[in-house]
Amino acid sequence: MKFAGILAVFVALMLSIGNVMAVPPGKTLEFASPMGKVHFDGKLHADKGAKCADCHTKPKLFEMKQGKDKITMAAMNEGKFCGACHDGKKAFSVKGPADCVKCHKK
Repeated sequence: MKFAGILAVFVALMLSIGNVMAVPPGKTLEFASPMGKVHFDGKLHADKGAKCADCHTKPKLFEMKQGKDKITMAAMNEGKFCGACHDGKKAFSVKGPADCVKCHKK
């Protein structure tokens, strides 16, 4: 339960950062979090076969501008947002405490 609270704070901080457009090749998005900075690497996802449209249009998991989505850990655990792919089958699970360090960097 404490973990979910910390992640809720992370999401609130993430949503307070200014708008950023699509991640160009070789760049990452970085979000502040009490659990450590969260990095989203578009190239890493592209190298795994993901396309921008996979998350931004079909299905539309995320808006194109940062801060437009109300991302919560509860929503991810229900298979929304990152949890749509990070379910422990297609990619590592957002529910796995040992996997936190794959996104959160101290």
